[in-house]
Amino acid sequence: MAAVSTSIGGVIVGRALQGVGAVGSVILALLADLTGEESRTAAMAMVGITIGASFLLALLAGPIVASFIGVPGIFWLMVALALAGIAITEFVVPKPPRIRVHRDAEAVPALIGAVLRNGELLRLDIGIFVLHAMLTASFLVVPDLLRGTLGVAVHDQWIVYLPVLLVAIAAMVPAIIAAEKYRHMKGVFVSAVATLVISQIMLYFGARNSLALLAALVVFFSAFNVMEAILPSLITKVAPAHVKGTAMGLYSSLQFLGIFIGGIVGGLAHQRGGSTAVFVLTALLALIWLLAAAGMAQPSFVTTRLIPIAENQAADAEALANKLRQVPGVVEAVIVADENLAYLKVDAKAFDASQAEALARAV
Repeated sequence: MAAVSTSIGGVIVGRALQGVGAVGSVILALLADLTGEESRTAAMAMVGITIGASFLLALLAGPIVASFIGVPGIFWLMVALALAGIAITEFVVPKPPRIRVHRDAEAVPALIGAVLRNGELLRLDIGIFVLHAMLTASFLVVPDLLRGTLGVAVHDQWIVYLPVLLVAIAAMVPAIIAAEKYRHMKGVFVSAVATLVISQIMLYFGARNSLALLAALVVFFSAFNVMEAILPSLITKVAPAHVKGTAMGLYSSLQFLGIFIGGIVGGLAHQRGGSTAVFVLTALLALIWLLAAAGMAQPSFVTTRLIPIAENQAADAEALANKLRQVPGVVEAVIVADENLAYLKVDAKAFDASQAEALARAV
């Protein structure tokens, strides 16, 4: 529909239909059915990596491809990719032997209220909303700035994006190491949000200067990449073990809602006040996020572990949970009897997995 439309209305309808076809949550549910508890976390991480890589690839390749096939051709390319996705799903992806709910990977509607009442999770949800609203609003005007300030045509702008992204990725690595390995998560998190504020101020004042514009883009994407890596990790650390899937579902929904709202309010700001108004808007959004982030609690460095339990153990779930909480390294234990699973939050350095498994499987 978008490819054959001759008006903006037709394109909007086509894009709305594309949104209805979003399959991210279904992919995660299918992945959960196809993987065991011991490999599910790694599989989920791989999905996240491929989503991030596809975004970066599209950012670089989109202008090049559009220069050859035009905007309608981009939509036809989406048609081809969608058909390829259908073929892969139908003929390559195995059919799961059993379909059931996995609370560590899927949203459970009954748990949404509990997630929304969790202040720390809500703080992170606001963060991903603001991050993607900023991204969408900014890139309503950045391509025009690259063309006007640097003299780079739209189809050649990958020449700018590629080195900027490579430098940003290089800058991201030590930040992630400091956050995860040396457990400075809150410091890195708040610093990255502050860096986003600085990047928008740099764009406001330096948009017409070539060096300042390039520096602002490097600063923005460095902080953006850090946040893209840290936020999902924080969700898994903060969310109670048995609601992690629901927490991630709301997180993903607010990510896409941020893209939607960012496009709308960014477009209105650009219409009323040009590119400077857009950067005032994004700087204010980042500043609000910084104020919210400053009050976050230092996250505990724990991971989620799922352990199958014997059927007879499910009858006295609370007793088993109490025993599991006494196992070295276990921070939290929740038994979901109808799934015959123990959801644990553990400190990996101290966790005694063999003792926990022995308790869970004792007859």
